Amino acid sequence: MGQFDGKVAIVTGADSGIGRAIALQLAADGATVVINYAHARDKAQEVLQLIQQKQGRGIVIQADVSQYQQAMGLIAQTVEQFNRLDIMVNNAGMEMHSPFLDVTEEQFDRVVSVDLKGAFFCAQAAAREMIKRKTPGRIINISSVHEDIPMPQNVPYCCAKGGMRMLTRTICLELAPNNITVNNIAPGAVHTPIDADVEADPEKMAALLKEIPLNRMGQPEEIGKLAAYLASDAAAYITGSTYIIDGGLSVNTGAL
Repeated sequence: MGQFDGKVAIVTGADSGIGRAIALQLAADGATVVINYAHARDKAQEVLQLIQQKQGRGIVIQADVSQYQQAMGLIAQTVEQFNRLDIMVNNAGMEMHSPFLDVTEEQFDRVVSVDLKGAFFCAQAAAREMIKRKTPGRIINISSVHEDIPMPQNVPYCCAKGGMRMLTRTICLELAPNNITVNNIAPGAVHTPIDADVEADPEKMAALLKEIPLNRMGQPEEIGKLAAYLASDAAAYITGSTYIIDGGLSVNTGAL
């Protein structure tokens, strides 16, 4: 018996990296997981196969969460199929590095739409379904240490993650009467495709590890375990919080 038996979870951007690890962990703990992806259907199918190999349950749903109608459709298809939604994990994210003076409107819109607008409207649609069914739901946003730590040449991403922090802190107050909790996970450097450019550059990698007291990158599975905790009954009294998981980076750089 898993702790999430009978529960349904959506994980956006679950085809790779942190989202993939969260989907696998929630499924291992008994949840039926909706594996959302925007473009890489083969990778999403791979995640589903891994879940099914371990007798877990899941389905794959394509949706670009930056598009309002597609975000709404993701939640609608889930509840049509399962008639419930217990856990909403807003993980889909992207970054586009560019000096502030060179950021285009197109770059800004793309990053903020995926990272913040997508999380906003998926959370809204999920909360509506949870309230309709009187479900003590969990909304978990995958933010970043860059909700607090500035990162030059990554301004739209930092703006989106800072916005996600205030989204979490504000909607948790509105949703508390409905017994829905809302929390952020703020990873530091994690071994995922989004940090592949750093890992490929020995100089950048050495500089990064020097700033991390635990002297390593995090693993996606470590984020998965934290997400499972925040989705569990053990975390029922936690809401409006950001859980930083960064090997001590934030404290070491004076951001906290």
